Amino acid sequence: MDSNLTALYYRIGRENLATLLRHFYADIRQHKLVGPIFNAQIEDWREHLETIQSFWTRMTGGPSQYSGQMPGKHLPLGLKLNHFQVWLQLWEFNCRNYLASAEAQEMIQLAHHIGHRLKRIVGLNEYQFSILP
Repeated sequence: MDSNLTALYYRIGRENLATLLRHFYADIRQHKLVGPIFNAQIEDWREHLETIQSFWTRMTGGPSQYSGQMPGKHLPLGLKLNHFQVWLQLWEFNCRNYLASAEAQEMIQLAHHIGHRLKRIVGLNEYQFSILP
């Protein structure tokens, strides 16, 4: 079997990935802690969803033209550990609701890995005490 066909992207499928992202970002936009951060930064949600789908397509082994600098876009946002915690909680919830169990678990692990890297890039220590606003 072609190993490319076993990539997470192909097991999830383009439409299921789009559904996951659409619902996840709907939750993000409405959340009292992270919603204001996203809503202040994103002017065109349709365009953002296309960009983020290209990002996740690439991250899951699918064909993508994504060439953005994801970490750099997060540096000026003043993110705290609790922002990451909320993002991951919403991601996990949506993955479990919109993906098959095995694929949901892989997407959750991938998001934790990305979150861990991003926390280091923005200068957060994972073991710091997180204080909610």
